[in-house]
Amino acid sequence: MLGIALLGGLLANAATRDMLKVSIFDPSVLDAVLAADIVLFLYRLVAIIDAHRCARQARAEAGATAGGLGLASVSAAGLVAVVLVMGMAHVALARYDRIAHDTIMAVTSDQPTNPVTAATPGASQAAASVPASTPQPQATPIPWNGGRLNVLLVGVDQRPADQTFNTDTMIVASIDPNTGQVSMFSIPRDFEQIPLPPSWPAASYYGGVYPNKINSIWTAAESQPNLWPGNDANRGVTALKGTIGYMLGINIPYYVEVNFSGFRQVVDTLGGVTIDVQLPVTDFDYPTDDGRGAIKLYIPPGIQHMTGEQALAYARSRHATSDFDRSQRQQRVITSIRQQTDVLSFLNPNKLDALGQALRNAVHTDFPRNQLPQLVSLIEKADTTNLNSLVFTPPEYAVQCPAAECAIHYWLHPIIPAIQQAVAQALSSNPATAQTRTTLAAENASILVENGSGIAGQATNVSAYLTSLGLKTSIPSANGGRAPGGTRSDTVVTFYNGSEAKMPETVQVLQSALGVTIRTATDPAVTVDAIVVTGTKTHQYSAPPGG
Repeated sequence: MLGIALLGGLLANAATRDMLKVSIFDPSVLDAVLAADIVLFLYRLVAIIDAHRCARQARAEAGATAGGLGLASVSAAGLVAVVLVMGMAHVALARYDRIAHDTIMAVTSDQPTNPVTAATPGASQAAASVPASTPQPQATPIPWNGGRLNVLLVGVDQRPADQTFNTDTMIVASIDPNTGQVSMFSIPRDFEQIPLPPSWPAASYYGGVYPNKINSIWTAAESQPNLWPGNDANRGVTALKGTIGYMLGINIPYYVEVNFSGFRQVVDTLGGVTIDVQLPVTDFDYPTDDGRGAIKLYIPPGIQHMTGEQALAYARSRHATSDFDRSQRQQRVITSIRQQTDVLSFLNPNKLDALGQALRNAVHTDFPRNQLPQLVSLIEKADTTNLNSLVFTPPEYAVQCPAAECAIHYWLHPIIPAIQQAVAQALSSNPATAQTRTTLAAENASILVENGSGIAGQATNVSAYLTSLGLKTSIPSANGGRAPGGTRSDTVVTFYNGSEAKMPETVQVLQSALGVTIRTATDPAVTVDAIVVTGTKTHQYSAPPGG
């Protein structure tokens, strides 16, 4: 009981509590705690036995022989009871210590939770075409040095009968250790034609770009060892980290993999998660893994407390919504769990065993064990209320397949300069600005800019300025971009055919940027969402700020 009382006293101190949050994730500290627990138990055991011996000796010297054998038996029984009661506290502490230790060792083991045991179709032929003497490429990420940390979060959907899998959820989380500011970048799983680092044999083999979907790179790399970096234990994730880092223009040294089936168990063990559902989710063909087949799924808007099964469905459903909407929901689930989970909850004796087992089943990372305390400290500092969130949606960040082709095979080709510029801005700008750009990209408004002043180049400059804010603009090619109706003085922004109701962020940005109140009109002949007509009083933008 002394150990539990001491632990409670330590937890009551805020500074010690912060230190404990970090220390429990250090295997060497846990080993030291176990050793100290054993030493303290032996010390107390010797002290108790010695006290019992002294008491018997004193009684014998005093001639206390009454009771004889019965008194001796009671005394021995009392000694055993004291040892058992005292020992239970030490055994409990040792058990919790080993659960935490074994969980950390399993989560950070050399083997991921989803090894590939069979080659993907065509992979063996590709690997065979590369000479065995070809030197294997080296892993490129630079280890974390305490500065900004970029981590690849990977969600894996591998059913028990599957021997291969796809990484259907890929989110890069970036944390600034100085401010705690967090940025999250969702990588669409349908990205194809992804550029590869030139030093990799895979780049030469594929002609510089990976032609298949990015969610298959992990499996492809493990099936083609001569083409990709890493070793047999980590080749798949090393290839994925390197490819995504090269595409975004940042260093990604580490990853965290979560198996979808284990995710449910972790959330349930934590007691569920409360999520602010902004838009309802309806899916009449949501697949299940328990033999029930497809079910009809509906998650209403509002504050919802979800089980692991419900949270996973909210994050995975995509049949009635786009992958881009799903990416936003996945980020919301991650931030909600972080906001509602205190690191010390891992010490709850009622949950520790189940939570340890759930984490061992669900999570794997290549983060160095000796740096886990620093990682936990950084996560504790992370401010998820101050979040930069980017989903690389078309047309700003990707080219989408034509409608006829999409019906057969859906793909997106990343626009690398736009993606890298957006990432650089998100890592150095106000979170609200990055969020606005993401929303504008999702609304995908088409805006025509016409010159109504007669000032040469005005429409071009205004168009460039609005583009720098994240809007998609164009200038009419006829009549040098001049607006019909002659010269006017004021800037006029008109939304047509009810489009303003579908794009509130676009309306707000145009009104704020140009200092106007929008107008609305109905004209079936107008094929764009909005028309901006400049005037003689329009501000003369010489260059797009920040562009």
